[in-house]
Amino acid sequence: MTTLMTVLGIVVFVVGLLFSIAWHELGHLSTAKLFGVRVPQYMVGFGPTIWSRKKGDTEYGLKAVPLGGYIRMIGMFPPGDDGKIARRSTSPFRTMIEDARSASFEELEPGDEKRLFYTRKPWKRVIVMLAGPGMNLILAIAIFMGVLMGFGINTETTVVSTVSDCVIAQSEQRDKCGAGDPASPAKAAGLQPGDKIIAFGGKPIDDWKALEQQIRDTTGATTVLVERDGKRATLRPELVANKVLKHDAAGRSIPGEYVTAGYFGFSPANGIVKQSFGQSVERMGDMAGSAVQALVNLPGKVPALWDATFGGAEREADSPMGVVGAARVGGEVFSLDIPPIQRVMTTLLLIAMFNLSLFLFNMLPLLPLDGGHVAGALWESVRRHTARLFRRPDPGPFDVARMMPVAYAVAGVFICFTLLVLAADIVNPVRIT
Repeated sequence: MTTLMTVLGIVVFVVGLLFSIAWHELGHLSTAKLFGVRVPQYMVGFGPTIWSRKKGDTEYGLKAVPLGGYIRMIGMFPPGDDGKIARRSTSPFRTMIEDARSASFEELEPGDEKRLFYTRKPWKRVIVMLAGPGMNLILAIAIFMGVLMGFGINTETTVVSTVSDCVIAQSEQRDKCGAGDPASPAKAAGLQPGDKIIAFGGKPIDDWKALEQQIRDTTGATTVLVERDGKRATLRPELVANKVLKHDAAGRSIPGEYVTAGYFGFSPANGIVKQSFGQSVERMGDMAGSAVQALVNLPGKVPALWDATFGGAEREADSPMGVVGAARVGGEVFSLDIPPIQRVMTTLLLIAMFNLSLFLFNMLPLLPLDGGHVAGALWESVRRHTARLFRRPDPGPFDVARMMPVAYAVAGVFICFTLLVLAADIVNPVRIT
């Protein structure tokens, strides 16, 4: 049964992946057609075509390898300086440039002269190239908001899970009470597992983070209103100062760093809690910030990833994952001993994170990514506006094809990194903890 659920989880994630790719390319396709650019192909996947159908002047298809997708637009690059579409040279870099230029015109048909991508105004080209990653961002936001507000997420609540018997500094890293350890304020006040704290210090409370911060800010006598077996009771604990883990700006514990703060002495229970609109936006902001930071830190993760793949080192929990690793996690989610609806929602959040990452990655101003084409169109706009300002001749379209040697180099780096991540996902995968 576990194997069946794992396979089902992988299938669900792959379907979500394919939809995300198709959704991305739909953004490019719809805006290109809106601005009159001819699009001969709309493909999901790479490699051999397993299904296709032509409608109008566009062939729609599905390919065998679900690791990406593409649309082909006529005239992605302008002709060369001599006005020719293709020419050859003994220079390998010039060959790269002219091969790319030639490929963008190889399906040119009569009447296409007015349907070329490069002839569109820069702002239109920016919209076409931003539409793909923009669709991923829209999908990520829709999933995040739907799951967080409609279902909720597994989070710490104000319900008591366990009550500590005594006061132990967290820096001591021990669980058993010693002979000289005083009773915890929670134990002394009569707090019990299952109690729901609904007010602290006379102020209503329904959020664990807010309650935790109030506890940390309080020492001495206070009041705690709890709900127990449907009845309310007021406890009067005497909070003490204790050495506890330091928190970062997001409220997460920082391992190995301690501060002196108020201490009550209980652990919160976890539960599925629906988030308000404001809480959902805040959580999405935290996720986006973490994703941006992960992208910035990506080059620094390569040595550890190499060691985890070929050196037998432990795979870090925040190690980069590829499609194979993410699909594997999706399979593990479906095999967890949790309610089926929670498995589905967790997988949806995984797909949302994939879409958010796809958006951020494609916004990098590097060819062959969408951000590289956006940068080229913006630079062309700057050049033309500057020429008009100083009454100079129009410099014409910016020849993005000249950047193809850089694009090949970037693509080479991406391919090597993808292969490294693939190997790591196979031999030393990240697992759910």
